[in-house]
Amino acid sequence: MRQTKTSFRHESLQDGKSIQDFLKAITKGLAKGRLQFSDEDGDVVMSPEGLLNMKLTATQDESRHTIDLRISWQVDDGEIEKKLLTISN
Repeated sequence: MRQTKTSFRHESLQDGKSIQDFLKAITKGLAKGRLQFSDEDGDVVMSPEGLLNMKLTATQDESRHTIDLRISWQVDDGEIEKKLLTISN
């Protein structure tokens, strides 16, 4: 059975050093194959493996500058039965 959608969202003001620490923690988690995000509102654990899709966007708009980093991957849930295809004539 497929797992239902689980999400985690956190937004706060941080200084550059704190953001570096978060990015280092994400890097370590990617290396270990386990990422856990949590705050007082909830948590989510993810297990990245195989090829990961990365999307990086940097935008300058008037006084607001933004960097968006998105990392995604497909999860093989093991529940999908792989069937052998045979073609005969």
